[in-house]
Amino acid sequence: MDKYVKDILSAQVYDVAIESPIHKAASLSRRLENDVWLKREDLQPVFSFKLRGAYNKMSRLTPEAARRGVIAASAGNHAQGVALAGTALGINTVIVMPVTTPAIKIDGVRSRGGKVILHGDTYNEAAEFAMQLVAEKGYTFVHAFDDRDVIAGQGTVGLEIIRQHSGPLDAIFVPVGGGGLMAGMAAYIRYIRPEIRLIAVEAEDSACLKAALAAGRRVKLAQVGLFADGVAVNQVGRETFKILKHCVDEVVTVTTDEICAAIKDIFDDTRAVTEPAGAVAIAGLKKAVREQSLRGMSLMAMVTGANVNFDRLRHISERAELGESREAVLAVTLDEKPGSFRRFSQVLGKRSVTEFNYRYGDSAAAKIFVGVEIDDPAGGREKLIATLRNKGFEVHDMTHNEAAKLHIRHMVGGRSNKALNERVFRFEFPQRPGALMTFLDLLGEQWNISMFHYRNHGAAYGRVLVGLQVAPEDATAFNDFVRKIPYQFQEETGNIAYQTFLGSQESG
Repeated sequence: MDKYVKDILSAQVYDVAIESPIHKAASLSRRLENDVWLKREDLQPVFSFKLRGAYNKMSRLTPEAARRGVIAASAGNHAQGVALAGTALGINTVIVMPVTTPAIKIDGVRSRGGKVILHGDTYNEAAEFAMQLVAEKGYTFVHAFDDRDVIAGQGTVGLEIIRQHSGPLDAIFVPVGGGGLMAGMAAYIRYIRPEIRLIAVEAEDSACLKAALAAGRRVKLAQVGLFADGVAVNQVGRETFKILKHCVDEVVTVTTDEICAAIKDIFDDTRAVTEPAGAVAIAGLKKAVREQSLRGMSLMAMVTGANVNFDRLRHISERAELGESREAVLAVTLDEKPGSFRRFSQVLGKRSVTEFNYRYGDSAAAKIFVGVEIDDPAGGREKLIATLRNKGFEVHDMTHNEAAKLHIRHMVGGRSNKALNERVFRFEFPQRPGALMTFLDLLGEQWNISMFHYRNHGAAYGRVLVGLQVAPEDATAFNDFVRKIPYQFQEETGNIAYQTFLGSQESG
């Protein structure tokens, strides 16, 4: 730790980076009954803290290494940091980016002087290709997090916090992907202010640090979620884990909906729109306050980046109220007769209806998909459901049902009695030119497509819900077929959302 503290104190970052401000989140502080502070790394020239580590690493290269140029693999923020650092230092930079990278990030790298090579559908494929070029061309590889100089550069954030915030500080919440930012901050803060709790926050579908701490060693996740792409790493760094396993006091994991709610919270307090990874720490702070009943404390969270595709805001806004537990999404069965909707509305009382989907399909029962605003985040949804059931309504809670929220809410009324022997799957595939047609080609013509829903949220991966008719005698051949499709998938045939709104009367 002594060595890291010295490296952080001597880190060269301010030729390109700013000393980012700390802002009090006034609205969030009032709501949570704690003093909430935001460290605004989204205000850096590349809209992310990544510039610090990249510049510190590259500024220390030997003249010979600098002459050969550097290469990095990244889907966004690290790439822009390396490109800008290269321009400032007069070093040629090559960035290998997955072909799924949104155009805004590719353009950001090019505008800052980096040469972009698009290769592979994932970060791992891009990184493997970058290492091939290292061997062929002699480039110096600049790792996004697992490098001592990069960690020291990110650690200057911790140095600034201690200098800027001299008053009481009970805990700092930091997002973790590979762990470079958390490791650098922890090394410095644990040494200077050991009484401050250091809390790592991970997206629950890419919680590689939590898994490593539980196992006592680094582990590689079989797959990671894609929403918070800035922290979507399947294994914590080797060098970062050496620090984190000794310095992290707690790990909090957060859902996609909780991240969306945190993006809205940051916007409400700052009028800034962050990327999902940039709001992970705020989501973790809110969750810790709620679950641990924290009051009257001084809490700080990192706002780490603002490189978000505009198209993704639609998805974020749809999910923010769910993440705040201010909305319930329900499937409700009503009697198919005059006055049923009125009776249902009377039970809801003054609660605002945020979504209401219905289509006639059954002479006896009406299936509706409804979103309802909740006044009390703690238990309000459960009370509403209990009230409806006590009044005789059949209710299924869809609030945490991914297939329902991503697809089926937009497809209510699609039940077909002709779709016999239907099996339903949810797929994710790289969003690149021709990707949808490639996916359809993989399905072939052996099994009839009975349902198909595709929606592009502007993310790196496209999502499809597809129904295929499979005769019972073909089940073994079909199972072999579907396992060969090279995309992540999950069968949703038994999903209550599908059975309620889309399955045939015979099968549902």
